Amino acid sequence: MAHLQLSGVSLAFGARNILSNVSLHLSDESRAALSGINGSGKSTLLKIIAGETEPDAGGVSRSKGCSIAYLAQSTGVLGGETLYDLMKNSYRAAPDDRLDDVADGPVSAPASVPAPANAATSWRRDKEINVVLTGLGFSPAQFNQPITAFSSGWKMRIALARVLLQNTDFLLLDEPTNYLDIEARGWLLKFLRSFKGGFLLVSHDRFFLDNAITEVYDLFQGNLKRFAGNYSFYEKQRGAELDELIKRHAEQQEEIKKNEELIRRFRYKASKAAMVQERIKKLEKMERIEIPENLKKISITFPPPPHSGNIALTLKSIGKNYGNKTVIKNLDLQIDAGERLVVAGKNGAGKSTLLRIIGGVDSDFDGGVLLGAGITAGYFSVENAENLTPPTPQGTNETALSFMEKDAPISLLPKIRDMLGAFLFRGDDVYKPLHVLSGGEKSRLALLKLLTKPLNLLILDEPTNHLDIWTKDILLDALDAFRGTIIFVCHDRAFMERISTKTLYLEDGGHALYYGGYGYFLEKIGAETSNNPGENAGADTVNSEIPFGDKTYRAEQKKRQAEERRRKKREEELVDIIDGLEAERAHILSELAEPENYVNRENAKRLQKRLFETESALEKAAAEWEALGSPN
Repeated sequence: MAHLQLSGVSLAFGARNILSNVSLHLSDESRAALSGINGSGKSTLLKIIAGETEPDAGGVSRSKGCSIAYLAQSTGVLGGETLYDLMKNSYRAAPDDRLDDVADGPVSAPASVPAPANAATSWRRDKEINVVLTGLGFSPAQFNQPITAFSSGWKMRIALARVLLQNTDFLLLDEPTNYLDIEARGWLLKFLRSFKGGFLLVSHDRFFLDNAITEVYDLFQGNLKRFAGNYSFYEKQRGAELDELIKRHAEQQEEIKKNEELIRRFRYKASKAAMVQERIKKLEKMERIEIPENLKKISITFPPPPHSGNIALTLKSIGKNYGNKTVIKNLDLQIDAGERLVVAGKNGAGKSTLLRIIGGVDSDFDGGVLLGAGITAGYFSVENAENLTPPTPQGTNETALSFMEKDAPISLLPKIRDMLGAFLFRGDDVYKPLHVLSGGEKSRLALLKLLTKPLNLLILDEPTNHLDIWTKDILLDALDAFRGTIIFVCHDRAFMERISTKTLYLEDGGHALYYGGYGYFLEKIGAETSNNPGENAGADTVNSEIPFGDKTYRAEQKKRQAEERRRKKREEELVDIIDGLEAERAHILSELAEPENYVNRENAKRLQKRLFETESALEKAAAEWEALGSPN
């Protein structure tokens, strides 16, 4: 059995302790996640285990013959060879066939790949290369393309494929789910669950973690602590601990404040000198409880969306071709105000293309896009975020903070620093000039800027890229509270299931609309696959000539949507009624305060009666408004 052992590892950068006497044990049966707030040292710890960084103290030991493969967050420099040649040169044969369980069926090397000299041993290598590359979304046509022809996102997939093909005893994976679509994430999850070795990974995909790991190592303020169980169980345990820490921090701050006040008051009184010195020594010896900025509870509140009609968006016969390839064909769709539509489909199905069309970025398409009455839309994509800064940054002094404050609603100005902190701009990061920001920083800043605008239609293409789990939760809470319409593409399953109320599935130019969120969609395609064994999930519905979705469910959903519109309308009516009753109550109270109304008993009785009736009506309206706003 292979083993990895860290003993008493410490590392400091200047005056800051990154790791303090950290110990860790992994076996080839370990299924572990490394968790911690952004900047806590997770990547540094992985580099130490991989042997790429030397600690200041302590060390790493391995059992004899133990092998490790490490995936960093960046790809480094890849050679100029073809994709297949790079995989062939990276491949390391395993003592057993580790990939049999993750192939979807018999797999052989594509005909375009030259047959190696030793066919008996190379067949397995070619099979494993094909399984991994296909699982990560590469088509056989890409196998002979040079590495230089791939985008940075695809190069990260290439780096992941290289690591998986080394067939080592341990995998160290630093954010392997970045740049993977939901199908590739599902394949990687299946791979890891079948992997005959141990792994330690960092990921910001809660669903992926819950289904991949059985233990979590939490890195907090330089210390490492192990939690048994999946990620959700860890979050509950760690959350309770952090709540207790925050409570003790508040109590300690109150104690410090009282002692400092006593010292200030009696510092110069000779009769209190002993007491003052005792308090000073107590404060000096006190072990201060530190609460990092990013553990403070932060919420983001959108500006109220402008009022709009009941229809947010209508798509009429949308079509889009890339050369001879049809991506979208004859798409007709109506989105009601307040809906949250997730656009799903395999890589290359046209999800981002459709959002660019809706967002007004792509004008080269057939058909028409019609925004509803009063709709103001905002579009976000990671690629679009690159336009955050002008091409020539010389002389540009705009910082992340000044960029966010510019044109922000006055009500949000006091919250801008906290909002930047929530999106991982902490401390002096808020003063970074825009032209020096990384791609991830630009993406987070562009998304945050969009959320501060008074919009009622958000079009979001991969909003969770470059966000950690804590920031995703802040974004989820904000989108939950948002009263406008959302159309989005995402590869984070937990995010998709929580936000969506309707699912549009794209495949091979066709489309199908499911009248439920992403969880409902998965149930439906699961049922379809069970009823049609051997067929692709959803294939019998993904055809532009076939009516959308389940008719019974559609009727039920329409009924619910009509009820929701009536509920919202009544809520708006009640707000106006309550405002009027509160104004009436204030007017009556001001009349009662006039001296002449105390003299005239009839006037006083009449005003008291009006006040009673107004307050009763106000109480009744407020109760109805609260009931309408409460979850069923």
